[in-house]
Amino acid sequence: MKQIARRCELTVATTYHLVRTLAYEGYVIRREDGTYIVGLEIADRYRELVAAFRGPPSVGDALRRAAADSGYSHYLGRFVGNKVAITAVAEGPRSPYVEDLVPGFDEGAHATALGKALLATLTPDQRGRYLRDFGMRQFTAQTLISAEQLENDLAAGERRGMQIEMGQFRQGVACAGLIVTPDRDLERRVVIACALPAAELMTSARVLRTRLQATARVVADALAAGEPNGTS
Repeated sequence: MKQIARRCELTVATTYHLVRTLAYEGYVIRREDGTYIVGLEIADRYRELVAAFRGPPSVGDALRRAAADSGYSHYLGRFVGNKVAITAVAEGPRSPYVEDLVPGFDEGAHATALGKALLATLTPDQRGRYLRDFGMRQFTAQTLISAEQLENDLAAGERRGMQIEMGQFRQGVACAGLIVTPDRDLERRVVIACALPAAELMTSARVLRTRLQATARVVADALAAGEPNGTS
C-alpha cells in the first residue's frame, strides 16, 4: 500500500480509501501477504474498450474477411488521446505472429505502416511534436531513427499510395497501410494495415495495395453506417 501511495504521489490514508474501493468493485484483489494484483473487472473494461475502439460489428466482419481472403493479419488504427494506437485486429494464418500488435498498442508509430499512415496525415510541425513527445525507439537495425529519414519515407509512401515498412518493427516482418477515413478531427482519422512476411511484400505490393484499398472502402462504409446521425 505504501508503494502505491508513493508511486501515485498520494497520502497513505487516501490510498487506503481508494484501494479498498477498487477491491470492493473487483478491480484489484488483495492477497494474503497484503499485496494487490489486478482484478478481473479490468478484463471486462478492456473488452468494452476494444469494442468501442473497433466500432460497429460490420467493421470487425470486414477485417476478418480480409484476413481470411489474404491470409494476412489486418489492423485498424487511429489517434487515441493524441497517440497512434491499434484499435482492432483480425489475425491471418500467413502472417508472422507479433505479440505486441494488439488493440491498445501505442508505441512505434514511426516503425509500423499503420503508424506511418496516421503520421502522414499530420503537418510537418505536428509530426515533429509527436516525435519529440514519444521518441523514435530503435526496434531493429532497419528502424528509422531520425525525423529526416521518416519525412523522406512518408513522402515515398504518399507517392506510392501506401505506406510500408520492411523489418523496421520486427525482423522478417513487413507491413503496409493506408488511410480509411481522412477527417479534420484528429481522432476521427482511421487507417488500415496488414502484416506479412517481409519477403512477400515486394513481390505482391500492387495486389496488396488494391486489396487494402478495397477493404478500406468497406470499412469506411461500415463506420459511416454505424455513426448515429452522422457522428461518432
